[in-house]
Amino acid sequence: MIRIVIAEDQRMLLGALASLLDLEEDMKVVGKASNGEDAVKLVHQHQPDICIMDIEMPVKSGLDAAEELKGSGCKVMILTTFARPGYFERALKAGANGYLLKDSPSEELASSIRSIMAGRRIYAPELVDEAYGQENPLTEREKEVLLLVADGKNTKEIASQLYITTGTVRNYISVILDKLGVSNRIEAIMHSKEKGWFK
Repeated sequence: MIRIVIAEDQRMLLGALASLLDLEEDMKVVGKASNGEDAVKLVHQHQPDICIMDIEMPVKSGLDAAEELKGSGCKVMILTTFARPGYFERALKAGANGYLLKDSPSEELASSIRSIMAGRRIYAPELVDEAYGQENPLTEREKEVLLLVADGKNTKEIASQLYITTGTVRNYISVILDKLGVSNRIEAIMHSKEKGWFK
């Protein structure tokens, strides 16, 4: 029997998930929490096999709770509405065994739980594509310019460091903003950090 704790702050969804999983012959929901802190307490109390965790919850987020449960022996599956690469990367770092989106078909949930219990990791394909499928569109020189911008260098300093004119630096910056689809230098830096393009 797979013993499950569910953490979800939307009561109706929490109840529906629990009922759905209790219908499975090999699963039993042993605890329900509406925030990350209660989820951690329930895991310590009931020692379940897996904890299904939403991300955005009051008191403590699902990612904070997952980080806290790392190494506890309880597997963690993130079940969320948010397909954000930053969240996905954090979930991976926290050792989450699965990351599914709430709009996945319901039968996928039970089969994913079984797969995780069998030692596999299950991640929503669109997240993996987003995290690994996006290449950095910048050329080596543009990356160099953006790194110097991120270091706090102004146009003149960048020009002297790269032995080019200030006009050329400005051209590079406008091409960078254009390629990344952002409107200023700060956004360009944030976007590149989010994508994990800064080494």
